[in-house]
Amino acid sequence: MNAQLHHLVPDRSAAIFLENEQQAIAVAQELAKQFQTTASRRDRERLLPFAELDALSQSGLLGITVPEQYGGLDVSNSVLAEIIAILSEADGSIGQIPQNHFYILEALRTDGTEEQKRFYFGRALAGDRFGNALSERGTKTVGHYNTRITRDGIGYRINGRKYYSTGVLFADWIAIFALDEEERLVMAFVPKGTEGVDIIDDWDGFGQRVTGSGTTVLNNVYVHADSVVRHHRGFERPTTIGSVGQIIHAGIDLGIARAAFSETLDFLRTKSRPWTNSGVDHASEDPLTIARIGQIAIRLEAATATIERAGRKVDAAQIGTTQEKVVEATLAVAAAKVLTTEIALEATNTLFELAGTASVTLDANLDRHWRNARTHTLHDPVRWKYHVVGNYHLNGVIPPKSGAL
Repeated sequence: MNAQLHHLVPDRSAAIFLENEQQAIAVAQELAKQFQTTASRRDRERLLPFAELDALSQSGLLGITVPEQYGGLDVSNSVLAEIIAILSEADGSIGQIPQNHFYILEALRTDGTEEQKRFYFGRALAGDRFGNALSERGTKTVGHYNTRITRDGIGYRINGRKYYSTGVLFADWIAIFALDEEERLVMAFVPKGTEGVDIIDDWDGFGQRVTGSGTTVLNNVYVHADSVVRHHRGFERPTTIGSVGQIIHAGIDLGIARAAFSETLDFLRTKSRPWTNSGVDHASEDPLTIARIGQIAIRLEAATATIERAGRKVDAAQIGTTQEKVVEATLAVAAAKVLTTEIALEATNTLFELAGTASVTLDANLDRHWRNARTHTLHDPVRWKYHVVGNYHLNGVIPPKSGAL
């Protein structure tokens, strides 16, 4: 890469190298135990998780999708989604922050040059964090962009304004998505602290409160030519960019659902009173409550199994990237995203339905799970996933090539 970039590489000690998928899951579980203890306070007081993200960097988990030929573990997508679910169960915001990081690495694997892959994959293995500047307000749809990248000598300049920049506050590298002179979408890497990049901590959503999803202002930002990836190419042929991004989103929702379910069990066992006419001494003995708990547990199991199956489909499509395999992966991930969206909303609602009025106190802060689920599930509306799946089976219409599928 350009020699100037090497001087801007973050000065951090190398991350732990994870040797296998079992170790990666174990590390995620250990981190989750730490993150969970302070998750409610972070949400209540909006304390941004800088220290937690440093621990995530040091853990080696941010390099688990790097291909083996570049020194990475290249975990299966089922394992990737499960690790995200583990982190999200502990803290939904922390689970969401690396979603863009892994999407960016998949886009790099698909369309980066060899030089770009060697450099940026190496940085991921060292624990660097990648955040995105993608979404914009005021465009015709979420798939349209006003941000532009234009030639300036041997490099480029970028001007624009981004919103929902999840993770950029914590990032070492910012992947800026912009349209070139020919209206083609590119992904340009700039180091955190680059002149002209202004990151504003103005995210005020009622859920996912500490994801750092604020505004990124780009004022004549200079970008080296060898830091630009032709992202549009990933949607001109069958690829797994969208499937990888979406299965991570499904993992986030699954983790939030698990958190709500765990809170429900604890509250019913220790705090809830049985209903007057139930004829039982403890809320946990109420037969209607028991049946409802069973229903949520079964749907959680179904969602987990669907993600696992979808992950295997994505693995197959990454190995042999044919249209047939990519479509299979897209449909399977769409199913997983639908089921995890539905169980996240159902589980977080059921928490209050079964636990009762005592569960809605501000001190308990159990509403954070519902707020997190309601906020995160607004990504990529599932009503269109139903349409895509139905249109394929009924009319043979191939799903559109999109980062949202």
